[in-house]
Amino acid sequence: MAEAHQAVAFQFTVTPEGVAFQLSREALKQIYLSGVSSWKKRLARLKNSILTGVFPGTPSGWLAVVAVTVGATYFGIDVSVGLIFRIQKRLPNSCRRCLGVRSRSLLSALIFSSGAWMLGVLLRRQALRLLLSYHGWMFEPHGKTRPSTKIWASMVRVMSGRHPMLYSFQTSLPKLPVPRVADTIQRYLESVRPLLDEERFLDMEALKYLLLKSWWATNYVSDWWEEYIYLRGRSPIMVNSNYYVMDFLYTTPTHLQAARAGNAVHSILLYRRRLDREDLAPVMALGVVPLCSYQMERIFNTTRIPGKQADRLLHLSDSRHLAVFHKGRFFKVWLYHAGKLLPPRDLEMQFQRILDDPSPPETGEERLAALTAGERSVGGLPWAEAREKYFSRGKNKASLDCVERAAFFVTLDEEEHGFDPDKEDSLDRYSKSLLHGQCCDRWFDKSFSLVVYRNGKLGANAEHSWADAPIIGHLWEFMLATDHFQLGYCSDGHCHGVPNTALPPPQRLTWDIPEECCNVIDASYAVARALADDIDFHSFRFVEFGKGRIKKCRTSPDSFIQIALQLAHFRDKGRFCLTYEASMTRLFREGRTETVRSCTSEATAFVRSMSSERLELFHVAAEKHQHLYRLAMTGSGLDRHLFCLYVVSRYLGVESPFLDKVLSEPWRLSTSQTPQQQIKMFDLEAHPECASSGGGFGPVADDGYGVSYIIAGENLVTFHVSSKFSSPETVSVHRRAATGRTGLGTEGWALDPSRLLKGTQHFVFKIGSYILKPRK
Repeated sequence: MAEAHQAVAFQFTVTPEGVAFQLSREALKQIYLSGVSSWKKRLARLKNSILTGVFPGTPSGWLAVVAVTVGATYFGIDVSVGLIFRIQKRLPNSCRRCLGVRSRSLLSALIFSSGAWMLGVLLRRQALRLLLSYHGWMFEPHGKTRPSTKIWASMVRVMSGRHPMLYSFQTSLPKLPVPRVADTIQRYLESVRPLLDEERFLDMEALKYLLLKSWWATNYVSDWWEEYIYLRGRSPIMVNSNYYVMDFLYTTPTHLQAARAGNAVHSILLYRRRLDREDLAPVMALGVVPLCSYQMERIFNTTRIPGKQADRLLHLSDSRHLAVFHKGRFFKVWLYHAGKLLPPRDLEMQFQRILDDPSPPETGEERLAALTAGERSVGGLPWAEAREKYFSRGKNKASLDCVERAAFFVTLDEEEHGFDPDKEDSLDRYSKSLLHGQCCDRWFDKSFSLVVYRNGKLGANAEHSWADAPIIGHLWEFMLATDHFQLGYCSDGHCHGVPNTALPPPQRLTWDIPEECCNVIDASYAVARALADDIDFHSFRFVEFGKGRIKKCRTSPDSFIQIALQLAHFRDKGRFCLTYEASMTRLFREGRTETVRSCTSEATAFVRSMSSERLELFHVAAEKHQHLYRLAMTGSGLDRHLFCLYVVSRYLGVESPFLDKVLSEPWRLSTSQTPQQQIKMFDLEAHPECASSGGGFGPVADDGYGVSYIIAGENLVTFHVSSKFSSPETVSVHRRAATGRTGLGTEGWALDPSRLLKGTQHFVFKIGSYILKPRK
C-alpha cells in the first residue's frame, strides 16, 4: 500500500553487485521533525516540572531574592546576620584557591539567598496546605460569608501566587483524612434508619492500618478504589461501568460528518497540547480553592488492558495517531505532518477518505470490538485469554497495538441521532447508542471513544477506571466551545482552510483472525448484545423551571432534585430504597468520589407528610442533604471509609458480618449530577441554544434505576434514566403499554411506574409552586 511505503526511510535490494541502499528524503525529514517535536515536548515538560516543583515560588522571585542579597553583600551590608560569613568559611579549599575574597563572598551570598528562598517556598507551601485544610467555608449559608472566611480566602489568594499552572497545587493539597470508625458507623446507622431497624455493629481494629496507610500514601482510598472497584471487576464494562456524554442539545454546528469530526478532533488535540504544557488553569471552587488535577494526566493515550485476575491501565506519554472505526473496519490516522498538528480541514479530508473507502471488513473484523464489551475473564476468559492467544504476535499484535496506543478512539457512526422535538424517544435512542451502540462499534477499553454520527451530531463513551466524569466533562466543554465559537465552519458546512491533498491516506489496519477466535468474538458479542437489549433508557428535558427559580427560595437545586427523586420513587414503589449520589473529594490530593446517601430521615418525613408543615419539612430535608454533601466533599463521608475497612479486614483475615452486609447492599437508586461550566468559554445565557445535554450511565442494580441529570441554564434540567426491561420492579414504558399497567395513581398523581422521573414532573406540577414560594 502506498501509505506503508511512505513510512519506510531505508530500503535496500540485493543485486549481483552487492546491496544497494535507497534513502527516502521525505521519510528522513519526517523522522527529524518528529524528533524535534518530541524533544520540544520533553523540554517543555522539564520546564513545567521545575515551575510546579517550586510553586508557589517562582524563578523571578528567586532572582529578586538573589539580586537583593548579592547586591547588599557587594555594598558590605550583611542581611544574613552572619550566615553568609559562616557559609564562606565552609567553602571547599578548591573554591578558596580559585576565587578571591569578594567572589567567595558573592558565592556565599548566592548560596544563602537560594536557601532562604527555598525555605520560604516550603514554608509558604505548608501554610497553603494548612489553609486548604480548612473547610468551614462549605458549611456557611449561601450569601452569608463570615468575616473570618473572607480573611481566609484572601490569605489563600496571597499564598497561591499568580498564574498557577494545571498541577501547581498538587503538592499543596491536603491528604484525605481518615474518619473515626465510631463517626462512620454512626453516620451509617443514621443513613439506614429510614430503611431498617436499628442494627448492632462490631468496631474495627483495622483502623490503625488505614491511619498508617494515610501517612505514607498520597490518598488512602483512591488506589484501592481503582483496583478493587474497577480493574478487578470481571463483568462487562459496557453499560456496567462506562458512561457517556452528549452534544449540544439544540444546535448542530454542521451536518457534515467528516467536517464535524475534523473540528472536534482538532479541538480535542488543542486541549491535549495545553494539557501537556500544563497551560490549563486549575479548576477552583469559589474561584479560590483548587481541586486536584491528578486524574487529568490519563485522559489521552490510555487504554484498559484485560487480565485474567485484574485489568491494568496502559498510559503512554504521547501518541501521534488515532484509531478510527467505520463500517466494521479499523483505520490508523496520523495526527501530525511535518511536525505540525493537522488542521481541521486536513482531518476532515482524512475522515472523508475513510467514509468513501469501499473495502469490506476482513474475517472477524466487523465484530472485533465486541471483545471489549463482553466478560473480562470469566469461565473461558474470553477477552483476556483471546488477547493473549490471538493478538500477541504478527499483524494482529501490530494492529491491536495501533488501537490500544492511539490518542483516543473515533467511531464514524452510520446512524443519525440527536434531540428531535417531533420524536418523543429521540433522546432515548441517542442515549442507548452512546452507552452501548451496536456492542462492536466502540472500543470500550479506551479512555474515551468519540462517536460522530452521520448527521453531524456527536458524543463520547468513556471508560471509568482512570478518572471520573468531571474530568471528561472538562475536556468536553473545551471541545464544544472551541469547535463552535473559535474554529467554526464555512457557509457550506466544511471546516475552514484548504486541504493538503498530498497527505497519504489513512492506513487500513489488517487482521488475521482464525475461526476459533471468531467464535470467541461471537460469544462476547452475544453477551454484550443481551445486556444492551435489556437496557431501557428514558432521557427527557424539564423546562417548566430550573435553578433560577429554585435559588430564589434559598434552596439548593441539587437538594431539590434529590428530594424530588425520593418522592417519585416512593410514589412509584410505595417504599424507600438505599440511594447513591456521587460527590467528589478533589479538595484533597488524588481524591476521586464519595457517596451521599440521599434517602435521609428528613427526606422520608417530607415525602410521607401531607400536613401543613410540609414546606418546613422540605427545607429541613434540603438542609440535611446539603450537610451530607459537604461532609462527603470534606472527607467525612462514610462509604469510602467502610470500603477501605473492608479491604483491610480481608487482608487480615478478619470476618466482619457488619462490613459484609454494608458492602453487599444494593443501590437501587443511583444518581449523579453532571457538572458544567467548569471552563467558562462562553456565556450560556447569551447562547441558550448551546446548552449541554449532559450524559448518563446504566443502572447499578438489576432491579433499580440509574439517574443522571444536568441543571443547564436557569430554566432547563435534562434527565437520563436507565433501567432494565427484565426487572418486574422497573417496568419499561413499552411493557406498560402492552400490559395496560397504569401505575399507583394516588391522590391525582397518576405516576407512570416505568418512568421514575415522571414523578419529578408530577412533583413540581402538584406542589412545586407551593414549595417554591419565597421564604419570609
